Amino acid sequence: MADHKDNIDDFKVQTAKHPNHSSAPLRPHTEQSKDRASKRLSTESNGTSDGGVGSSTPVELTALEESFRRFAIHGDTRATGKDMHGKNWSKLCKDCGVIDGKSITLTDVDIVFSKVKKKSCRTITFDEFKAALGELARKKYKDKTGEDAEAEVFKLIEGKAPVIAGVTRAVASPTVSRLTDTSKFTGSHKERFDETGRGKGKAGRVDVVDTSGYVSGYKHRGSYEKKVNKPGEGRPM
Repeated sequence: MADHKDNIDDFKVQTAKHPNHSSAPLRPHTEQSKDRASKRLSTESNGTSDGGVGSSTPVELTALEESFRRFAIHGDTRATGKDMHGKNWSKLCKDCGVIDGKSITLTDVDIVFSKVKKKSCRTITFDEFKAALGELARKKYKDKTGEDAEAEVFKLIEGKAPVIAGVTRAVASPTVSRLTDTSKFTGSHKERFDETGRGKGKAGRVDVVDTSGYVSGYKHRGSYEKKVNKPGEGRPM
């Protein structure tokens, strides 16, 4: 028994001196959560889920599919990015330069959208999206083969995002400045503004009756009350 105990003590000492470095350290919980979230987004983009077919080998989004998702969710907070409405389809073709006004027009884009989508749906999936681009590519690049034409159209869309129009700014116009200059107003319109160009309100629109009892043009209004009610003067007993 003593020899067996000595062997156990020797094993513990050797283990303490030579720890096993091959075992990987535990990863923080936050990093594990990030890995699961990235895996879920990747599998959702490919139509799979955890435990489903193909979930063990998720495929990253291509540049074309990423642009499809960006335009699909544009202007719709409830959109998932898996399908696209006709309005966003038309915007994609316009912003990416697919519509040139000659070989491809807005009417052509709408016709192709109605052709590739299902009759009971108002949206198109990514596969239907690629089929629609193939239809437009063969019409836009007639001198190229089908695959080459599709590749050219894909290049126009890959990596693109919806163009957000800026706020329209007012342009200074001499005509507008002349019509809004209150110093040049005449007649009743002149009476509606003071010298600084600020409106007088009701006083500039209607005649306000003076009920103070003073005649018009009297410049010493209120001077009598000041003389009678002088401060510091006592009243007569």
